[in-house]
Amino acid sequence: MAKKKDKLHFTTKTIHVGNKIDETGAAVTPIHFTSTFRQPTFNSNSEYVYSRVGSPTLAALEENLAMLENAHHAFAFSSGMAAMTAIFMMFKPGDHVLISRNVYGGVFRLVTKVLNDNKVDFEFIDTTNLETLSESIRDNTKLIHLETPSNPLLELADIEQVSNIAQKHNILVSVDNTFMGSYGQRPLDLGADIVMHSTTKFLSGHSDVLSGALMVNNDDAAEKISLIQNTGGALPSPFDAWLLLRSVKTLSVRVEKQFKNAEIIAKWLDSNSRVTKVIYPGLQSHKQFDLATKQHYSPDGDPVYGSMISFELDSSIKLDNFAKNLSIITLAESLGGVKSLISCPYSMTHASVPHQEKTELGITPNLLRFSVGIEHVDDLISELDYAMNHN
Repeated sequence: MAKKKDKLHFTTKTIHVGNKIDETGAAVTPIHFTSTFRQPTFNSNSEYVYSRVGSPTLAALEENLAMLENAHHAFAFSSGMAAMTAIFMMFKPGDHVLISRNVYGGVFRLVTKVLNDNKVDFEFIDTTNLETLSESIRDNTKLIHLETPSNPLLELADIEQVSNIAQKHNILVSVDNTFMGSYGQRPLDLGADIVMHSTTKFLSGHSDVLSGALMVNNDDAAEKISLIQNTGGALPSPFDAWLLLRSVKTLSVRVEKQFKNAEIIAKWLDSNSRVTKVIYPGLQSHKQFDLATKQHYSPDGDPVYGSMISFELDSSIKLDNFAKNLSIITLAESLGGVKSLISCPYSMTHASVPHQEKTELGITPNLLRFSVGIEHVDDLISELDYAMNHN
């Protein structure tokens, strides 16, 4: 007897949820390349009217995205930053928002350069410290935004504990789950209200789609986000929505391979004399290894630690020479794809963060962020070794 859809395994649902066979019998969800839809009457209540408001392709994607995080609602956006902006636009002058201090540079720039005149009080704090977080809550605090694991230092916030604290004060909790992805972490199951993804990363997985998403369990927040999405119009194109729907089908097999590669490479880096620091939640040297083991788990319940590694090269290694010796590992921003990417957060993703703040956080000029792909792990290690020793 076939299982009901809610009883199917995660991997099966990634392939089938939202991917309905239409009246033509097409086995793959079609792309609806149209900006508008014919209406039967002048006062029609048709489901689809205009593609900025919704389309069959977008609806299929959002049903699929909601499943990934066990969410009641999902909203697709044209980028992760568009999704992040939608969260912050829910709040009004006088509201107080707490944000992880070690946050993506684009979020830091959004808050300090774009939204800083909107009279919402954004405060960056150490969300890994529950005592600090509790002491930072005010009567007008409306949101706690966590980035966990953080970019690029892979600091973890205890989502369940933070959510418990927030619920006592009627505060929303949003979590940027980009660095771990839905295969390894599902914040709504831990008590969060909103999950944000740059779906450009793990959910797309091929470095060929720019998109973002919010998965939401709080109905009031979902109503506000729906209005912002509709009015702001920052939706993915039908083609990008279709590409993302296609990509999610292989999420489990891609990410499982990436995670396994990363564990092996992190241990190799940790034993390398030319590497002064390795940050990876799967190493017991990581100060939050126990939390990672509890909070990061596959849909089957096995501990997983992600495919992001940050490591610091010895100062004797010149970064430009190191980069020139790379071939299969690409020097580029972004992460989560099948192709391995490496970047220097100090001068790339976090270039807009002031030098002093980067120094205080531990983002040094020689710190590299490595997004491990699905290439053969021996080839990746061999290339890293060559780049370090031919400098």
